[in-house]
Amino acid sequence: MKTKIKKIAIYMFAVLCLQGCGKPAEPITKSGFLLNTFVTLTVYDNDQQEVLEECMDLCREYEELLSKTVEGSDVYRINHREAGTREMEVSEETAEVIEKGLYYSRLSGGAFDITIEPVSSLWDFTAAEPKVPDQELISQNLKNVGYEKISVSGNNVLFQDDETRIDLGAIAKGYIADRLKEYLESQGVESAIINLGGNVLCVGGRPDGKDFQIGIQKPYGERSETVAAVAVNGMSVVSSGVYERHFVQDGINYHHILDPSTGYPYENGLTEVTILSEKSVDGDGLSTTCFSLGLEKGMELVDSLEGVWGIFITEDGELHYSEGMEDWLVDVE
Repeated sequence: MKTKIKKIAIYMFAVLCLQGCGKPAEPITKSGFLLNTFVTLTVYDNDQQEVLEECMDLCREYEELLSKTVEGSDVYRINHREAGTREMEVSEETAEVIEKGLYYSRLSGGAFDITIEPVSSLWDFTAAEPKVPDQELISQNLKNVGYEKISVSGNNVLFQDDETRIDLGAIAKGYIADRLKEYLESQGVESAIINLGGNVLCVGGRPDGKDFQIGIQKPYGERSETVAAVAVNGMSVVSSGVYERHFVQDGINYHHILDPSTGYPYENGLTEVTILSEKSVDGDGLSTTCFSLGLEKGMELVDSLEGVWGIFITEDGELHYSEGMEDWLVDVE
């Protein structure tokens, strides 16, 4: 499938608030509802509005490839393929995102699994009156979950059966943020903030030479309530938590981070995981992966990786830091 995306040489729904950025001269900003979330782009050292327009166009183009609900997208075509289809060609970008999702599926031993769609589609967290799906229906669809049933070869996606379907929602925004950063840098931008529904990626630092300060939202708090802040330059800050999309039924909080082994939300004592990394796609994948693994195993994974740091928040409100994470913390200006 051809795509018009330019080749540039180049969920807790955690709201990470930009704070303490000073007052640069005439920053430009643009917001919109794309990728099923609120997108906000702010550039501090370039007054060309068309740069932001192009970024929004890129978001739309990627949405037309990676959304599972947009008819004709690569993911939609995969999930609605004809019976007997064992191979399907997709765009280079879609193949890259699927491969990255499979990488984190393997790394987590299936605790994170991009083939969760047969089960995740049963949970409608946006319904007027959301409710827990029928247990028998969950059990039936769990049989169709398993990242081992799908693979990528070049731009071709290979399937072992007819029932495997994918959901890239836990990794696509990070990938898109990285592409937007590459575009901005190709246009000479050296100071900007990309915020894709809480996936925050910085281009450089503040115009005055200081680091950007990113506040990390308090679980279940107002958007302005933070529990910590980090000072970063050119880095990504991504959170996943139980407050992003959730509902309460019979006194139990049901959130959107589902356990592929049960089909129900994880209950592991965590409320939020924040990942600091260079690439947003890694922060996106790892925030969900580490949440899924739980505090002990998730922390072990972060500590085993180069250039990645994490904050884990448990139900008692305590913050747990990976090795070296505290070096990034600052008091909000």
